[in-house]
Amino acid sequence: QVVLVESGGGLVQAGDSLRLSCAASGGTFAHRTMGWFRQAPGKEREFAGAISWGGSVTYSSDSVKGRFTISVDSAKKTSYLQMNTLKPEDTAVYYCAVGRFGIPLRNPRDQDEYDYWGQGTQVTVSS
Repeated sequence: QVVLVESGGGLVQAGDSLRLSCAASGGTFAHRTMGWFRQAPGKEREFAGAISWGGSVTYSSDSVKGRFTISVDSAKKTSYLQMNTLKPEDTAVYYCAVGRFGIPLRNPRDQDEYDYWGQGTQVTVSS
């Protein structure tokens, strides 16, 4: 059974940085995509970014492009979301997810493309 565990969230000030981790276990992840999504209070969950398991293909939403970087360490089965220059509007619960088998996904921004989800980690950015 695939299990995803996010960590690294916390309370920071605007302009600070955080790195989230997503440790995957219980499966093989080659030919899959790792996605990162976030859900702000009172809003729907939205796409933040994604990366192919080998790291060769990445996607980012316009709202985080240039500030957030996604990477993956295949040997450790861990994906990372490096978040720089954080803003109060980045406050959300951040989730990682594993996409269906086969890359590239038809639409990595579509949550229905993902088979497994973590429990989420809270990121709060104060102004």
